[in-house]
Amino acid sequence: MTVSWGLLAPRTDLLEHPTLAALAATYGKTPGQIVLRWHVELGLVAIPKSASPARIAQNIDLFDFALTSDEVAAITAIDTGADPGVDSDIAGH
Repeated sequence: MTVSWGLLAPRTDLLEHPTLAALAATYGKTPGQIVLRWHVELGLVAIPKSASPARIAQNIDLFDFALTSDEVAAITAIDTGADPGVDSDIAGH
């Protein structure tokens, strides 16, 4: 099982990507919620990190909409492979 945890794109401008912005506007959600819903659609376990009660509430508010398969594919295509984070499969745990 893949588990995704931590901050949402802390060192990138991912949440400003036009695809995420358009989907956020379509669904009345934030780009972060779109990314978290994408994780759900892929069957991944997402554990977002936040100390903000408002952000924690947003992170949970993902189950009143669903992304289409085309939308999931569009978000997946954003991956450039240039993640500034550490891949624990390569660097170890």
